[in-house]
Amino acid sequence: MIARATGLPQAIDATESGRLVRRFDAMLVIEYLLAATIVGAIAYSFWFMLTYGYFPQPFFYDIGDAWMDWFNPAYWSHTRGTYDTYRTIYPPLTYVILRYITNGACYQNANGGWSRDCDLFGIFSLHAVYVLCIVLTALTLYRIDRRTALPRSIALSMGLPIIWGLDRGNVILLTYVFVILAFGPLIRSARVRWIFIGMAINMKIYLVGVLMAQLLHRRWRWFEGALIATILVYLVSYAIFGEGSPLQIYRNIIDYADGLTINNPLDLWMASSLLPLIALTESKVFPALLFIGSENVDLIRTVVPVITISAQAIIMISAVFCFLRPEVIPRTRMVAISIGITLLSTEVSAYTNILVFIFVFMEPARGVLRRYAILTAYLLCIPLDINIDVLPPLVRDSFWLQRPVIVEYYVQLGPFLRPFLSLSIPVALAILTIAEVLSDLWRKGWADRWRLRRDAPLLPWVVRPERQIAE
Repeated sequence: MIARATGLPQAIDATESGRLVRRFDAMLVIEYLLAATIVGAIAYSFWFMLTYGYFPQPFFYDIGDAWMDWFNPAYWSHTRGTYDTYRTIYPPLTYVILRYITNGACYQNANGGWSRDCDLFGIFSLHAVYVLCIVLTALTLYRIDRRTALPRSIALSMGLPIIWGLDRGNVILLTYVFVILAFGPLIRSARVRWIFIGMAINMKIYLVGVLMAQLLHRRWRWFEGALIATILVYLVSYAIFGEGSPLQIYRNIIDYADGLTINNPLDLWMASSLLPLIALTESKVFPALLFIGSENVDLIRTVVPVITISAQAIIMISAVFCFLRPEVIPRTRMVAISIGITLLSTEVSAYTNILVFIFVFMEPARGVLRRYAILTAYLLCIPLDINIDVLPPLVRDSFWLQRPVIVEYYVQLGPFLRPFLSLSIPVALAILTIAEVLSDLWRKGWADRWRLRRDAPLLPWVVRPERQIAE
């Protein structure tokens, strides 16, 4: 009943003569092996940090900047000028929440770095949110499929995207909580779900696309309810915070979008899209022509936009197919696709992948495309990378050891490969969506759905539904 009510893929148990048949599942074994790899990689990262004073790549290269995505906004939640001076792109809800889960006394006439050392309550609240993410992830995946819940929960709770978000202290963790509660199986009330959708959008405004996903399934009331909840959440948080008018947010978003500049290969570290790669080749500071040659620069500038536009086109086509036969497609998949097209079209850092991966892991491991998306998500959760060149070592202040340490940096394969793999996941799900709708048309699946008899036939030979008369 949970799967049917929430649009989640249903797990199917094989039975023979009334008893459960247990078969060797190679895909499940692979999932456990990948989850074990993630645990081992995290253990290695913490050993490295305790030994050398910083987390190794692919974690953030500024080793003294831990948690500052939490404490910098927290500072502005306790003072004025958030939208005029700090020029944030977050709606006011982020600052309202941070105001009440951080210690305001630590932000009086202080900057973010000093406040971080003072605000023990803020440190506790950050990690409490992370623990909440773990609990909600485990409960959600356990409700959907008990067999795969453990390895997938490990991947999401200990994988690179969420640990990267924790290391940065980004409010993506709060957003993740709201997204799970809005679209997972843990809450039945539609009105409560609408509130959490509104809160998620007011944390990360690019999530507005999830409202469009509701229209694809013709959930008109859901769309209207979630839209009203989003507006109400904004108005209440705006009234509480006193800053963040729509015009201010719009202006700051435009300035942010126009200001993407990549002058350092290290800024490619954890990109969510291919945009930073193009920006690096256009940098007036980093000599891309000298390092990779003019032919490769021209190739990147030509091929990367084609790949991005092609991915966007495939996703848009899948949206049309879903609208034609929404009953065939899980609703959670279209939410994942709607977030995925946003991530590949704008640069918001790869910790946002957890918002896609949670829905990928709701899919059963059936068929080539589903398995590809699931295994790719696992690979992107592994916090390891492959070195391809070495950079000169530098002396940096370690936040963890509170002293200067020598940091070794490398040019790695991951920053160039991860954006392509991230892009391929929503594309794989989009192709699967198109294939399932075409298969349903071929099998005349519409003919057995009397309640959907008013849909358009699409093609002249499609058999219309007929009322079934009991014999």
